[in-house]
Amino acid sequence: MSALEDEIGLLQGLPTHELKIAWRQLYRSEPPRCMPRDLMIRALAYRMQERAQGGLSPATKRKLRSLVAEIDAKGMQVFDPGVALKPGARLVREWAGQTHTVIVIEDGFEYDGERYPSLTKIAAKITGAHWSGPRFFGIGKTKARPTALAQAAGD
Repeated sequence: MSALEDEIGLLQGLPTHELKIAWRQLYRSEPPRCMPRDLMIRALAYRMQERAQGGLSPATKRKLRSLVAEIDAKGMQVFDPGVALKPGARLVREWAGQTHTVIVIEDGFEYDGERYPSLTKIAAKITGAHWSGPRFFGIGKTKARPTALAQAAGD
């Protein structure tokens, strides 16, 4: 175990008042009053890792800010994070009597022994026309499901 892992492991055994002291040192502010102990430990561990190994990339920070703005503007009930495809997943589509299989890889997609940066390029190769790749393979955004609150308001 590294020194950082050891230090993070010790958080669980600290009394709450010592966790609050650690919070003040790491965040330079008072901890939230109603924060549950387990959440405080997780936040402290994250901050310790962030300081030792670096934080989120600027691109990830921008994406998170845009998601927050979208939720603020449209509300949580219409938020759809989209589809996340994991490496190794297989997408299968029948077109013109032939079955086409695409494998999701770390940095794109593999089809017919070649690598592609997007599903749209693969769909164009298969059909000879411009298609939305996710739509062609049936993985477009799902319709937002109304929340219980929205359903109750509609009654």
